[in-house]
Amino acid sequence: MMNKKTYTVQEATKKMEHYCAYQERCHQEVRQKLEAMSMIPEAIDMIMVHLLEHNYLNEARFAETFVRGKFRIKHWGRQRLRIELKKRDISNININHALAEIDDAQYLVVFSELAQKKAHSLKESNVFKRRKKFIDYFLYRGWESHFVYEKAYELIK
Repeated sequence: MMNKKTYTVQEATKKMEHYCAYQERCHQEVRQKLEAMSMIPEAIDMIMVHLLEHNYLNEARFAETFVRGKFRIKHWGRQRLRIELKKRDISNININHALAEIDDAQYLVVFSELAQKKAHSLKESNVFKRRKKFIDYFLYRGWESHFVYEKAYELIK
């Protein structure tokens, strides 16, 4: 049977500093990581406070980075971004602030380009099925339904 490594508060703190420095993390991820390291609640709280005081952890910065990355790389819409941030216990203030970082004009340009590409890539011959596939694709990715339906009827005839 393998013994699980135990950490002192100092060791765990150092490990978490590296963990947070490598990539933006939300409070939830760090807390789960510390729990997985079998740290006691008092130690977890001490380490969390240390990380916050030394700016390793910053919920607002995490939310902004998350939104920028998922929008740019995965092309998620605002609804999906909001849901994913809520799952990570990010406050509404930080969610709204991060989503406000997305330029409205840019948002619509990205959506239009994606919509054009998706509409051309659908190989379904039945117009209704093709439209449904188009709509499902964008709703799953969190684009606002009024944009999606409008585009579906505009591009797929």
